[in-house]
Amino acid sequence: MALVLALAVGAQWLGWRLRLPALLFLLVIGFGLGQWVTPDEIFGKQLLFDGVNLSVAIILFEGSLGLKLREVRDLGRPIFRLCTITAGIAWVLITLAAMALGFDGRVSLLLGAILIVTGPTVINPILRQLRPTRRVSALLRWEGIVVDPLGAILALLVYQAISSIDGSSIGQGVLDLGLTLLVGLIFAAPIGWVVTTMMRHHLIPDFLQGVIFVGIAVGTCVGANSLREESGLVAVTMLGIYLANQRHLELEPVIEFKEHLQVLLVGVLFIMLAGRVTPSQIVDVLPTGLIFVALLVLVIRPVSVALGLRRTETTRQERILMAFMAPRGIVAASIASIFAMEFSESASHLREQANEIAESDPERAKQLLSFAEQIAGMASQVDRLVPLVFLVIVCTVAIYGLGIGRLAEKLGLASASPRGVMFAGSPSWSIDTAKTLRDLDVPTLIVTRRAYDLYAARKAGLRCEAADFLSEYATEDMDLAGIASMVACTPDDDTNSIASVHYRRVLGRANVFQLERLDEGDAEDSTTGTAQILKARTAFDPPTTHSAMDKMWRTGKRVRRVELDENRTWERFRQTMPEAVVMFVVKPSSVSVANVDMNAPKNGDTIIYLGDEWKKEPEHGPVEDEEPKRQTMSVPSSEEAVRDRIDADRKVQGDKAAGDGVRASGPPGTHLGQAGRGSDGRAPEPVRPRFDRLSPGRPSPMSADSPSE
Repeated sequence: MALVLALAVGAQWLGWRLRLPALLFLLVIGFGLGQWVTPDEIFGKQLLFDGVNLSVAIILFEGSLGLKLREVRDLGRPIFRLCTITAGIAWVLITLAAMALGFDGRVSLLLGAILIVTGPTVINPILRQLRPTRRVSALLRWEGIVVDPLGAILALLVYQAISSIDGSSIGQGVLDLGLTLLVGLIFAAPIGWVVTTMMRHHLIPDFLQGVIFVGIAVGTCVGANSLREESGLVAVTMLGIYLANQRHLELEPVIEFKEHLQVLLVGVLFIMLAGRVTPSQIVDVLPTGLIFVALLVLVIRPVSVALGLRRTETTRQERILMAFMAPRGIVAASIASIFAMEFSESASHLREQANEIAESDPERAKQLLSFAEQIAGMASQVDRLVPLVFLVIVCTVAIYGLGIGRLAEKLGLASASPRGVMFAGSPSWSIDTAKTLRDLDVPTLIVTRRAYDLYAARKAGLRCEAADFLSEYATEDMDLAGIASMVACTPDDDTNSIASVHYRRVLGRANVFQLERLDEGDAEDSTTGTAQILKARTAFDPPTTHSAMDKMWRTGKRVRRVELDENRTWERFRQTMPEAVVMFVVKPSSVSVANVDMNAPKNGDTIIYLGDEWKKEPEHGPVEDEEPKRQTMSVPSSEEAVRDRIDADRKVQGDKAAGDGVRASGPPGTHLGQAGRGSDGRAPEPVRPRFDRLSPGRPSPMSADSPSE
């Protein structure tokens, strides 16, 4: 068990690191461990599959907590048809394909029901890596989570129909399906109301919320199953959707806890179930299985999506992407494994019944024995379903997981390697930076409600959202397709920090930055500054506050870019331009927000900075001897206004000295023209502030941001 836990976590980290589907590593590990010891030997079949059922219930509950009905404002009809018509067409086509490959018709029906599911265990990792548009993400997540319990119910109904000696009609099957859905709904509704009431009245402490919700999910599943078999998955899915759509119900701590639990459960389940399949079983079904996978990917899924989504609100690009996105996950693997065991036990149970009534009712006993032989014959085919389903899982995850990024990128619905930048706030330099990044083919997003900045951004052709980036829309529904990192750059440091705490859950802590806070304390003194957990990483090199960035912009510094090469190296740039604020480093395949901890940019990288132009042959003369250059601005800055006043005072002093002549000596400071004269009798030059020497990281006491101004 320790080895399984360690490898489950390690495989998923390796998948993230290599940007490959972690499921492939999990299955390979499971196949390998299964040659050493099988899970059945450790737990026994019954305990193993009971644990699998409860784990699947927790996974579906976690996924359904993210299904918001507001996501389907414009997608209600497509989602409904994906979960009904598309699933039904896929069931029929998969059944026909299995029959064409030599499976019994009844076993083919069971296989069709099992393989209509996709599920959050394979959809969520792909969405996390791909980050497609909001509409595509909603379509895939709703289909995966809603169809999972429906597939389990259909598989159960098919199993009951073919394992019962009396059989069942289509009408009875439809009635059973309706009753199962009804039981799930009736069981979930009161539990959801009670939990909502307790949460709103703060009757569940924060430290218990995560584990209590796990207990509620497990209890709901088992309780509903006790009333009607397989209604538990329906109940937990409906419970999650109900809770997710209650207004003003704070579930973020619960969702975060269950996300972590889901990652662990998925890894363990795939290793456990794969460990029950031997390489010889895979080899036996390999020729048939590859043909079957080709039919699934190239024919069945495209046809079912095309017919199911015909004349809906979806675009052609969205339908194409949906047609080539249907990986199978843990639910398909668990259902196939469970029903393979059920068939074997059903045949044995029928034989026992026949032996018990052999003397009292020999005719009935004969019928039972004959039917037991039929079930045993089907059981041998059902046993082949398990390696076939695992082969389908491996192939579909590999095909869709590795190919969907390129397809989505060509369709304009996502990026295979997201590298876009979101600016939370809209100072003037951020709009100019976004234009510079756009010129380098880097997607950008500006989130602001300032009308002038929205006008300027839209006029420049930039993508922008008219919203407060702490609003419910920005944190829940805003489309982050193609965005990989964020820079919070509003004038308020606390707003930047609050936003960063949320967005690092979406984009990752490593990719969320904010401008340097004005109250940044000493790193060695824990009593000053803001705790690291309450803020994001500090952006730019050197770290710079909002007021300092704004001041640099007002004094004529502009956003510029330069590509490093053998002549223009990073070391030479830093030596020549010490006051420039480096904001981004653009590489051929990625974009990094500059910071003090970054690796030094290399030749071929493009750096984007705020500062003066870097001349081809920088002058090496002493900076102190240069006359500071005055920037020409359409609107005078506060620094220029100070200079104008000093020049005016100097002119007045000169005129007055010329008119009054040389005065007699007197007490020091009794006359403006006399005070502080040098040995030559002339008044010294007034002290002129050197604004070009002000540190970009600290505000000037004479700037427009100072309290005195």
